[in-house]
Amino acid sequence: MSTHSSKKTKSRGRIGTLAPSLAAAMLAATAGLGGAPAAFAQGTTLLPETVVTATGIETPREQVGSAITVISSQKLQEQQVRFVSDALRTVPGVSVNRTSGFGSSTDVRIRGAEANQTLVLIDGVEVNDPALSSQFNFGNLLVTEIDRIEILRGPQSVLYGSDAVGGVVNIITKKGVGEPTVTASGEYGSFSSAQTSAAVRAGGKHYNVALSGTYFKTDGISAANEKNGNTEEDENNNKTVHGTLGLRPANNLEINLTGRWQRAELDTDAFTTVATDDGSFSNSLEQFGQAEVKLSLLDDRWEHILSGSLFSNTLRSGGGAFGASSTEGDKRKIAYRTNLSLETTEIAPATHTISFGFENENEKVLSQSSFSTVDRELDTRSIYGLYQLGLFDRLFLSGGGRFDDNEIFDNSTTMRLTAALVVPETGSKLHMSGGTAVKNPTIFELFGFTSTFTGNPDLLPEKSESFDIGIEQTFLDGKVVGDITYFNNRIENLITGFGGTATNQDGASRIQGVEMTGRAEIIDGLDVTGSYTYMTTRDANGAQLVRRPQHVASVNVNYGFLEKKRANVNVGVRYNGDQKDVAFGPTRRVTLDKYVLLNIAASYKVNDHVELFARGENLLNDEYEEVFTFGTPGIAAYGGVRVRFQPLKLLTGEK
Repeated sequence: MSTHSSKKTKSRGRIGTLAPSLAAAMLAATAGLGGAPAAFAQGTTLLPETVVTATGIETPREQVGSAITVISSQKLQEQQVRFVSDALRTVPGVSVNRTSGFGSSTDVRIRGAEANQTLVLIDGVEVNDPALSSQFNFGNLLVTEIDRIEILRGPQSVLYGSDAVGGVVNIITKKGVGEPTVTASGEYGSFSSAQTSAAVRAGGKHYNVALSGTYFKTDGISAANEKNGNTEEDENNNKTVHGTLGLRPANNLEINLTGRWQRAELDTDAFTTVATDDGSFSNSLEQFGQAEVKLSLLDDRWEHILSGSLFSNTLRSGGGAFGASSTEGDKRKIAYRTNLSLETTEIAPATHTISFGFENENEKVLSQSSFSTVDRELDTRSIYGLYQLGLFDRLFLSGGGRFDDNEIFDNSTTMRLTAALVVPETGSKLHMSGGTAVKNPTIFELFGFTSTFTGNPDLLPEKSESFDIGIEQTFLDGKVVGDITYFNNRIENLITGFGGTATNQDGASRIQGVEMTGRAEIIDGLDVTGSYTYMTTRDANGAQLVRRPQHVASVNVNYGFLEKKRANVNVGVRYNGDQKDVAFGPTRRVTLDKYVLLNIAASYKVNDHVELFARGENLLNDEYEEVFTFGTPGIAAYGGVRVRFQPLKLLTGEK
């Protein structure tokens, strides 16, 4: 059914809320574990063997000096989160703001940087939309078939170019392994929400294949806050198909193909000075594909990787006061990278990895509305290098630089340095990183987008200078792990589009803070994890940056029990402190109140093939806003079933 058909009216239940002091007490108790390394944030795997986002190649996590968090598929399943943005709420240094209910526009900011300064990858494909100010909308991104999510914090332009000022969110899906395996799940719950998904995966010595499909629908809530008299339900429908294929025709040759198709339909509400019910809607079609060839020489010590990718997102809106409009954003990239790994012993036991890369990127935007038509494109050519050095199996250093050549605005040069010192005798790891990053002007800012807005081709890229330093410590033979990290970020040349044109602001925004995370395995099967971020932000005029709360924290308790941990219970508490937002008519700053969310999830494996699950969200029915005058879901409950089987074994009767 079309999401812009007639809407229904509903009411929201009311129950008491939890005092913030109780949440603060729980967070303080977790902080008492001694903090935790970035990779031990709530919802992360314990000491993941390798990560790829920090260096572009598989690297043991202990050798990485950057702040990185890994969220595993197991933790996603234990907590039963359905949207990637909700999983990111537990990551230190990350702020999430969703405009109302399921499927609505969702921003993710890392360490106080803007939402369009967070680079997002899905299976290696950059999915930031050139027609959305080079921002990625997390609103429709479900967690289905995700193997892990790596969140790399700090400036990352050396490897990833523009948009990686705050950091990188790298989403890696499950690949086929072993005999053909089919998984399927279905659930139903509050707001007439339903989700079904199915996937098939298989893999062998010379191939791996995975194909999945997901359908999500909900009657939703009113996008405009109900407390202001808005009662229309704003529906959301989401269909996603994702596939990967890997071929290994020779021992040293790999061919990898990735493709994704997603169509989403969303009812929306009008916004002038406040959000109000109306008949507006937006439909989007997101597609991307990538082909990659990898050749390994010298006993796998010398890699050559050539790839080409295409991303496209089409957004069509209508039904509101401003009439119909459409935007199409395309990004095409051709990239080559080579990695050479060596070992030397002449002076000291050392490992060396030298990487060089070339990229050519083309961005194109076509925008049509009653105001104007924009049809422009932009080319950027880049070269970068990275050197990694390991000494005595305990000191790990890296340094790199990048040069971006753009056809319109000023070229840019960025750099990055990291260090990690592992002291196994004390269970300690010292880590630090620093560097620069850029965010290029967008096509709209360069060329304009209405008859009253003139583009500015003389804009400079936004640029950041940032560093962090921290210590990770294990206790009780690794049963308790903690980390505390201080970060400092300075962003200058911020582009503002208010008025008749876009300009670079004078001065700089200054952001600093502390990230604390911790994990403790109390007894077998019982894990307690937590994270806390304290962050201060100031723009060039000394005002707090909007939608960046000063305090964000989470606590999660997971208990697996019965034989082989067939039963599991997960309790999560999320705390989001006061934050500033902008109100219009006249323009002024407003404060959005703090809130606490309590979620509980439980599951039970009936046998090796069938699992039942249920969860409750916002069980305290806390009423809050993440964006001024837009609503959020109240108390909710969901339940479902998940099945897994191997078709060949069913046909042969093999157990």
